[in-house]
Amino acid sequence: MSAEEKWIGHRALALLRPGAFRRYIIGSAISDTGTWMQVMAQGWVMSTLTNKAILLGMANFAAGLPTLALTMVGGSAADRFDKRKILIATQIAQIAFAIALGWLVLINRIQIWHIIFFAALLGISIAFEMPAISALVPELVRRDEIAAAVAMDRSVFHGSRLVGPSLAGLFVGWWGAASAFFANAFSFLALIVALISLPKRIKGTPEEEEQRRSGIMDGFRYVRSDRTILSMIALIACTTIFVFPVISVMLPLYVRNVLQLGPSTMGWLMATSGTGSFLGSLGLLSIARDLRLKFMSGNVLVVAVAVFLMSRSHGFVLTACSMGCLAIALSMNFGLANTIVQEHAPPHLRGRVSAVFGLSFFGLMPIAGLIVTGFSDLVGMRTALAVSSVIYGILGFAVLSMAGRHVCDRPVSPAPEPELTSVA
Repeated sequence: MSAEEKWIGHRALALLRPGAFRRYIIGSAISDTGTWMQVMAQGWVMSTLTNKAILLGMANFAAGLPTLALTMVGGSAADRFDKRKILIATQIAQIAFAIALGWLVLINRIQIWHIIFFAALLGISIAFEMPAISALVPELVRRDEIAAAVAMDRSVFHGSRLVGPSLAGLFVGWWGAASAFFANAFSFLALIVALISLPKRIKGTPEEEEQRRSGIMDGFRYVRSDRTILSMIALIACTTIFVFPVISVMLPLYVRNVLQLGPSTMGWLMATSGTGSFLGSLGLLSIARDLRLKFMSGNVLVVAVAVFLMSRSHGFVLTACSMGCLAIALSMNFGLANTIVQEHAPPHLRGRVSAVFGLSFFGLMPIAGLIVTGFSDLVGMRTALAVSSVIYGILGFAVLSMAGRHVCDRPVSPAPEPELTSVA
C-alpha cells in the first residue's frame, strides 16, 4: 500500500482547509440536511393519504421519468456550460417547489396528485443538478485528491441523513409537516451562497474544449468501452431496482402497517440509517485501492442479509440494526462506485459519464419503485422484501465477478494538471 493510499483520510481532512471545496461542503451540508427533512416529512404525509405502496411508487415514477429523459441533456450542459450557474438555477427552482408543497400542507389542501406533480418538476431539476454537481466536485481538487473529495462529499451527504430526519421528526411533532418543507426551502440558500463564491473552471487545451462540445452519445460510447465504469453502473442499477424502493419508497408504509409504529419511530429509523450511511462514507477514507473488490463483495452480502432480516422483523430493534448495517454497506458501495467512475472518466466527458452513472440510480428509480411496490401490494411487503434480497445478492456477486480486479486498477492521468491555486 502506498503512502498516498494509506493517508487518504488525512488528505480528506486537508481538503477542509480554507478554499472553494470547504465552502462547497459547508453549503452542501446545510442544504442536504434540509432535503432529508423534506424527504421524511413528505413520506409521512403520503402515508396519511394512502395505504397503497404503488401510489408511493407513483411519486418516484413521476420524478424519474423526466430525470430519465433529460439527464443526458443535463450531462452535456454540465460539460459545455458553467456548472455553478446550472446549479444555482436548480436550487432556486427547488426552493419554489418546497414552498408550494409546504403551503398546501399548511392549509390542509395537500392531495396525492400535488405530490406527484411536484415530483415531476423536481425530476426535471435533478436531471440538470445531478450530473453538474457530480462533475463539479472533482474540479475543485487535484486529480490525486478525487477519491478523498468524493469520500468527504459522501460523508457530508450521509451525515445530513443523521441530522435531517431527526430534525424533521421534531418539526412535524411540534409545528406540523409544513414546517419541514419550509425549512428545506430556507436551507438551499446556504448552497447558493457557496456556489456564487466558487471560481470558474480552469480552461483546458483548445482540443479539450472542443471535445466538451461533442455530442451526448460520446458519454454512452465511452462508458461502453470502459469495462470498469460499466460494471459500477450495473452494480448501482441492481441496487436501485431491488434495494432502494425498500428504504426510500415503502418505508412509511412499512413503519405504519408492518411494524405498526408512528412518525417519531420512522424518524429514528431514518436517523439510524443516516448514522450507518455516515459511518460507511467515513469508512471510504480507510479503504486501500487493492482492497476495493473485497469490500464491495462483502457489502453486497451485508445488504442482502439486512433486507432479508427486515422482511422477518416484527419490532424496532431488529429493523433498526438491519437498516443501520444496510446503510453502512450501501454507502460504501455507492461511494466506491462513484469514486471509481470519477477517477476513470476523462475531464472533458465527466459530465456526460456522470449522467450515465446517475441514470443507473435516478433513471431506474421510477421503474423500480413501481415494480417492487406493485409486487408488494400483490404478495405482501414481507414476501417482496425477502425476494428482493435474494435476487440482489445473486446479481450483485455476478456483476462484481465480471468486474474482477479492474476495480482496483489505478487510472492513468491523461495529462499533468495545473495547480489549483485559484480555489484557495
